[in-house]
Amino acid sequence: MWKEFKEFINQGNVMDMAIGIIIGGAFGKIVSSLVEDILMPVIGLITGGNGMESLFYALDGNTYTSIEAAQAAGVGTINYGMFITAIIDFLIISFVIFLMIKQINKLKKPAVEEVTTKNCPYCLTEIPLEATRCPHCTSSLEDGHTHA
Repeated sequence: MWKEFKEFINQGNVMDMAIGIIIGGAFGKIVSSLVEDILMPVIGLITGGNGMESLFYALDGNTYTSIEAAQAAGVGTINYGMFITAIIDFLIISFVIFLMIKQINKLKKPAVEEVTTKNCPYCLTEIPLEATRCPHCTSSLEDGHTHA
């Protein structure tokens, strides 16, 4: 079992996946910082508030100065500002991944399909490449003469 595990770990795909997960985690932190530390404060300035993260609804219907104040009072909160921030994070990360995959696909060479059929020059029916006689019109394909 140990030998199989070592073979599995040493496969290129597993190592590529591990590197992708590590880079993805770091990239996620960068995007979260972009959203939380740069975009949301600007949006907060525009909307006249402290920032999106501070938007919430107290489930008891009262008004509190912050999420922390409501939670300290033992009141449940719906933190829709944090949810909006998470959606923006997701959209940015998804868009960047889309752009990366699009570029990777451009770099990949298209797969060349192996030709296995040809068209009969007489009836234009698709036939196997190795055929010497058309099964549809019975024309001989080797000498160019028809023998119907």
